[in-house]
Formats: sequence, C-alpha cells, structure tokens
Amino acid sequence: MFNNKECGLKVAEFLLQIKAIKLQPNKPFTWASGWNSPIYCDNRKILSYPKIRTYIRQQFVEMIVDTYGKPDVIAGVATGGIAIGALVAEEMGVPFVYVRSSTKGHGLQNKVEGVLDSSQNVVIVEDLVSSGKSSLDALEAIREIGCKVKGMAAIFTYGFSIAQDNFKGANCKLTTLSDYSCLLKQATASNYINEKDLSSLKEWRTSPSSWKQNQI
Repeated sequence: MFNNKECGLKVAEFLLQIKAIKLQPNKPFTWASGWNSPIYCDNRKILSYPKIRTYIRQQFVEMIVDTYGKPDVIAGVATGGIAIGALVAEEMGVPFVYVRSSTKGHGLQNKVEGVLDSSQNVVIVEDLVSSGKSSLDALEAIREIGCKVKGMAAIFTYGFSIAQDNFKGANCKLTTLSDYSCLLKQATASNYINEKDLSSLKEWRTSPSSWKQNQI
C-alpha cells in the first residue's frame, strides 16, 4: 500500500541530497514567469542516480495503482515527464506515449507521439507541477483523441492555489509523490534551512508573485 507521508519525506530528502531542489531564500532565482523564487527544482537529475531513480519509479507505480488502478497507457508530458513516464510504463508493462509542448511543425504535425486509441484510459505522468498549465494542456491533447484520463501523477508540486483551482476546473485528479510541505519539513529536520528561512519560504508559497516586495 502506498504511504504518501513516508514517501513524501523520502522523496524530498532525495531531491535535496542530489540538489534536484535548491533552496536559496537569501539569493533567489528568477523564473521564466519573472517571479523571484527561493526554490529551484530540476527533477531530471533523478535520472542520473540509479537507486533514487528506482525508488521514484517504484513509488510511482504503487501510487498510480493505489489511486487510479492500472491504466491502459502511461503518457509523459514533455520534457521532464518523458523519461520517468517511460520507466513507469515499463515497470507496469503498459504502452507509453508522450505529449509535446506544442504541435509538431512538420510531418504529421502530431502533439501526442506514440500509439493511442480513443477506447483506452490513460494516466499522465509529470515531473513537476507549478501552475498546472502545461500539464493541463497535455490533458486536453489526450482528451481530444477521445481517451479517458484517469488522473495525473507527478513527482513534486509547489501546491499553489492556482494549480489546485486549475486541476479542479479541468476535472482532473492530481497525486504527487512529494510536495512543498514535505520539502520544508524535511529541510528543517535535516538543518538544511533555519527558522528565518522557513518563515520566508512559507511566505513565498502563499504569495509567489509578490514575494520579492514582501522581503524589502
């Protein structure tokens, strides 16, 4: 049986250990959106660590089966969800497809790559969910084919309210191996951050777009 709390803390520990997640409240990153952020997440690094990659793959399978049942197909979201999605599909013994960020500009002009039939049900795999926009674009591409999407599974989510609203509006369930709350709990327990950092990090998650102004 999938243990969400235990898995969430363990995945957070791994992500901090391999620096897939970096926390820098005093030296924030700038996201493509223009937001100043004390956190940067690059889950692709997981692929370079076999033991961690195996753990993530196995936990994905348990979470998917426990939450959605075994799907007909696993779909990965480009680009971060492709490799981990393929590993999960291999472990489950089901077909795999992936969804491009935009329609291919030549040839068959596909957005969904692979063999997918409208009679099949699908679980979508992501590496990271922030606002949920790119994830839900992939959802719509698969629904347009006529498939039933049972839900989406991701490695990590920031837990922004806008993402929760977007998934609710799209009538799509989201499950994740770990989240921002687990990350902060693990980072505090391991002395990766101090109490001042923790307060700042909590403020950012509440109001990420105005967080820089809040720090002045």
